[in-house]
Amino acid sequence: MARTAPEPAPRPDSSRDAALSGGTGGAGALAPLVDTVMDALVRGARRRGGPIAPGRPGDVAATVNEVFGGPAAVTGAEALHRLTELLAHGSADPADASCAAHLHCPPLAVAVAADLAVSALNPSQDSWDQAPAATALETLLLQELAGLVGYEPEQAAGVLTSGGTESNLMGLMLARDRVLGAASGRQIELTGVPGAGTYRAPRARILASAAAHFSVQRAAALLGLGEDAVLPVPVDHQLRMDTEALAAVLDGCAERGELPVAVVATAGTTDTGAIDPLRDCAALAAEHGAWLHVDAAYGGGALLSDRLAPLLDGLGLADSVSLDWHKLGWQPAAAGVFLVRRSETYASLARRAVYLNPADDEEAGYPSLLGLSLRTTRRADAFKIAVTLRTLGREGLGRLVDACRDLAVSGARAVADHPRLELHSEPVLTAFLFRYLPERPANTEDTEDTPAEYGARCDAVNAALRRRLLREGSAVVGRTELPGEGPGRVRLKLTLLNPHTTAAEVERLLHAVVAAGRAEEEAR
Repeated sequence: MARTAPEPAPRPDSSRDAALSGGTGGAGALAPLVDTVMDALVRGARRRGGPIAPGRPGDVAATVNEVFGGPAAVTGAEALHRLTELLAHGSADPADASCAAHLHCPPLAVAVAADLAVSALNPSQDSWDQAPAATALETLLLQELAGLVGYEPEQAAGVLTSGGTESNLMGLMLARDRVLGAASGRQIELTGVPGAGTYRAPRARILASAAAHFSVQRAAALLGLGEDAVLPVPVDHQLRMDTEALAAVLDGCAERGELPVAVVATAGTTDTGAIDPLRDCAALAAEHGAWLHVDAAYGGGALLSDRLAPLLDGLGLADSVSLDWHKLGWQPAAAGVFLVRRSETYASLARRAVYLNPADDEEAGYPSLLGLSLRTTRRADAFKIAVTLRTLGREGLGRLVDACRDLAVSGARAVADHPRLELHSEPVLTAFLFRYLPERPANTEDTEDTPAEYGARCDAVNAALRRRLLREGSAVVGRTELPGEGPGRVRLKLTLLNPHTTAAEVERLLHAVVAAGRAEEEAR
């Protein structure tokens, strides 16, 4: 019986909607789509008309559902324009002077354009044959950044990461493997963290300031040490680590027979931009045999400024450092950097996958970055940083840092001069904390607030005025709480990362905060 020939498989749609971005024809297919996106971004921003669209979370969800998930959801060629316009309308815009809540920068246009090239070409950094030029470029960029940090470039190593959380995890992973491994005589990455009933090893401890990023506790949990392994070190009024307290906590570890695996110093806390005393932290970590990791995700941007770089004195003494160029570097996320002072300390991350980095390929001169990252598939995020550095140079980027710092100083001065605002502390980098002060009732026995009652009222009004500004679409202001217990700790925060914002615009934002505070008082 004769066999029937199988039906040929249908060819992929060759229309514009299914065109590819690579190859010699990719740019031609991409160009009209980029024009569509540009038009939609403009339309969405005009509809938004400010730092954030007015309304409540439910309003945003309903609008998104109408365009994407409802019965009249957009489909076909119209989807790119409609959904892009929706995204632009429903996004907080860090380029707006009144959007100043978080370490959420408005990216430089040149960096976004460079990132488009990466998206179109789609190199992956897990093997040389997927990213020949990008592999070489990331290696050179990291050497340059190592020198900026104060490391010897030829002795250092590093990788691009998704941000400070991944970088902090990597730093503490290497600290665990080296320090706990030396104490237990085991290869921790192979045998696991010592536990009760297995083999003797002291209780591992990580020391970080009370104002350190929450990712330190998260990393301790992921690394099998437990969040309780993190010992908080007291901070001063500006939220800098108290080094006398650090010494005392380290001494306490020694007295209890515990092992300080790592000291985590912060160079630029998320709330105040505080920078821990790095040289003192390095000396104490070395004295107790602990790894020093510096979380400079925010403060690392100070390295670009001649004026502010001295604040990071001692950074080059750290065993590992995290930097985020999507903060004070004006890059689209993600643009994290992780660096170690000595490349040999990277040993426990080394990996061999025969389909990605076979030994004979490396012996033949084909390098691999696989063993430097926690990820396998990885974007060429180094490219946009490299383009930005060569376009603006350190000096040009430093001017942007200085402009944002000047804005913060000016804004803090305006807070201090306003009778209804209270400044927490002078800005170190580009952020500062403050609060709105509600009116006190008439000073009589029947109506006078106790300090706790007034503190609770301050907390409630400041939290509510921030939500009022969001509902109105008039401002995006940060909110946090000072370390400690009890009422009166809620603070508002301005994080100024737009170098084109003016001092007058910051002052207008503060007046909007005061107006919202008064409205909240009247509504109560």
